[in-house]
Amino acid sequence: MKIGSREIGENNPCFIIAELSANHNGDLNVAIETIRAAKRTGADAIKLQTYTPDTLTINCDNDYFKIDGGTLWDGKTLYELYNEAYTPWEWHQKLFEVAEEEGLICFSSPFDKTAVDFLEKLNVPAYKIASFEIQDIPLIEYTASKGKPIIMSTGIAEEKDIALAVETCRNVGNNDIILLKCTSSYPAPLDLANLNTIPDLKKRFNVEVGFSDHTYGSLAPVIATTLGANIIEKHFILNKEIGSPDADFSLDEKDFSEMVKAIRDTEKLLGVVSYEISEKVKKNRKFARSLFVVEDVKKGDLISDKNIRSIRPGYGLHPKHYSEVLGKKALVDILKGTPLSLELIN
Repeated sequence: MKIGSREIGENNPCFIIAELSANHNGDLNVAIETIRAAKRTGADAIKLQTYTPDTLTINCDNDYFKIDGGTLWDGKTLYELYNEAYTPWEWHQKLFEVAEEEGLICFSSPFDKTAVDFLEKLNVPAYKIASFEIQDIPLIEYTASKGKPIIMSTGIAEEKDIALAVETCRNVGNNDIILLKCTSSYPAPLDLANLNTIPDLKKRFNVEVGFSDHTYGSLAPVIATTLGANIIEKHFILNKEIGSPDADFSLDEKDFSEMVKAIRDTEKLLGVVSYEISEKVKKNRKFARSLFVVEDVKKGDLISDKNIRSIRPGYGLHPKHYSEVLGKKALVDILKGTPLSLELIN
């Protein structure tokens, strides 16, 4: 599977997405500079969110529409939050152009069919279905029908919800599916991350997998990489002093850069399944143990545990020959410190 120019999946570098979300705080210049900063961090992609408050909800302040779930946004209505957080659609063309200039892959999360149609005109290389939309089967069906890779966060999903979403994509002929383990809590506590779900998602649904992170810091994304996450998505902000609804659990340029480096270092450490040793290590095999003469031996003397030992370095016979050489005779005088070889004994 490819997103833009990048191959996604096992044996490929982790695809790291900087999530812009609301971290422009309503300023186009901040959004542009955030994209440029994302490139400096080493991110592979920048992701937008394409909605308006009216495509997500209605302007209503009764109790159904008030946020009171112990979040950073409690006390606001949904409409108020989305009105504060959305990325104006008229910015998208410019933001996509800046991303292309920087060599970043740019795509978005649509929240209704009109957003999909709008993003199709921008030729997005992939789509992301947000956690709270995983039950919107008509939206998933319409989005998947465009034939682009579809990334779905599982933050509020039970297993049956995930199964239905995956089935919906496959029913329209789209098998380029990526599921992201996610905890829809902002910020997300560590004890709810359940990262061991990542390999199970891959096995259970036969899809590529990743991690969408709302925890503080970068420990969780690094651990997710070790568990097989091929995509990491993390909220990114130019500077937390800018302020935004998502600033609290976003990483700034310094911290995001450190996360990217830690993920790349982790990939190097994980490597591949291999029992081969490098040329450098092969050279160090000379410091392994081997059989050496440890006392002077005269011609005709018997080889015994008194005059040979398995010691470092590794220039003598392999230690596996130890038992078979005991009791043999020296063919010549052998000085202490000589590597034992079959040519010296009989």
